[in-house]
Amino acid sequence: MRFSPSNEAFYVYAARAARGFGDGFAVIILPAYLSEIGFDAFRIGVIATAALLGTAVTTLTAGFLGKQYDLRNLLLIMAFVMLATGVAIPSFEHLALLLPIFFVGTMNPQAGDIGMMVPLEQSMLARRATDEERTSIFSRYSLSGDLATAAGTLAAAMPDTLTSFGFSKINALKAMFYLYAALGALSAVLYQALPAGQREETHGRAALGRSRGIVYKLTALFSLDAFAGGFAVQSLVALWLFQRFGISLSAISTFYFCTTILNAFSYLAAVRVAKRIGLVNTMVFTHIPSNLCLIIVAFIPSLSVVLAFLLIRAALSQMDVPTRTSYVMAVVTPAEQPAAAAITAAPRTLALSVGPALSGVLLGTGFSGLPFVISGTLKTVYDLALLFGFRHIKPPEEQDKNLRSNNSGTPARQNGQQLIC
Repeated sequence: MRFSPSNEAFYVYAARAARGFGDGFAVIILPAYLSEIGFDAFRIGVIATAALLGTAVTTLTAGFLGKQYDLRNLLLIMAFVMLATGVAIPSFEHLALLLPIFFVGTMNPQAGDIGMMVPLEQSMLARRATDEERTSIFSRYSLSGDLATAAGTLAAAMPDTLTSFGFSKINALKAMFYLYAALGALSAVLYQALPAGQREETHGRAALGRSRGIVYKLTALFSLDAFAGGFAVQSLVALWLFQRFGISLSAISTFYFCTTILNAFSYLAAVRVAKRIGLVNTMVFTHIPSNLCLIIVAFIPSLSVVLAFLLIRAALSQMDVPTRTSYVMAVVTPAEQPAAAAITAAPRTLALSVGPALSGVLLGTGFSGLPFVISGTLKTVYDLALLFGFRHIKPPEEQDKNLRSNNSGTPARQNGQQLIC
């Protein structure tokens, strides 16, 4: 079969959608299952931290292997890890056995563009994207994942249906992990359809060259944002709603469906906004209002009002996802893209992993909304630091064509060459 860039993009989008469907129900089923087998909020937080720590390690490893080995083969290996994760989790109920499974596996307490497959998929999409198309391509990539994630959140209500047919609650929950394993197998089929022999050739150069400084600075800021986000990962927000308001599994799955749909279509809005005000401004000025919504819900006693503010937050909080990825890919050369994707993603996941265990402890205090106040405050600090630190560093499509050369600053990518912007 003859492959073109559009063929590759289709299979990457489809695989992202398969994983997204699994992520959608996993973030809801995971706390419900762990609670059912007797885990308290602290131990659930420890599990979440282990999962995110492992994801950070495997993401960084995947990014650096992407320049040496066939991308398709690496993705196939990771799809089989996803399959094994879904089979292994319901097979054990002891913390000491589950921790290494979550560390090595692919299941996370937070859905979205995180995981060991992400830097490889992003580098495949970025290498053939023009500067004008790049943000749209990453918007569609995130959109395909989040629409599938939305469908997956509805699937989280399936255990309630299964129990009505005579299944025990624990067996109904376990069945969802086997569905997750099946989605790993589907991902493997989709990755198999990609052309073989693809890797990023660096011709003996370091993984990062002149772009090292800006990548490290962005990584530090993204890590602060992720650390803040760790206090409010989706699984622990669901646990908070379960415990504080007694919301049902079916109700939370419907609510997460709505939030994920809002996330998904916000990616399309982000493309339009970014064309008008720029990538960095889009990241910042959509993020700060979402942070305020998160802080506010900590103080509200009404479930309906809490859900309303969380929906507003969902419509704004993820507009920085495609714009952030596009910005990183814009300011490095093509040879640096896999490493840049991994270096900016892995520490984010590592920082994200710290919050859940702390949040699990704080959920058991007299003010259970404290994790959300901490999260929203720290995220706002990140937004302001990003604005003042990078508002003058423009990607190629935002530069004045007459000023695309002979300026001082940081290297950016334009048609495979490095520019000074």
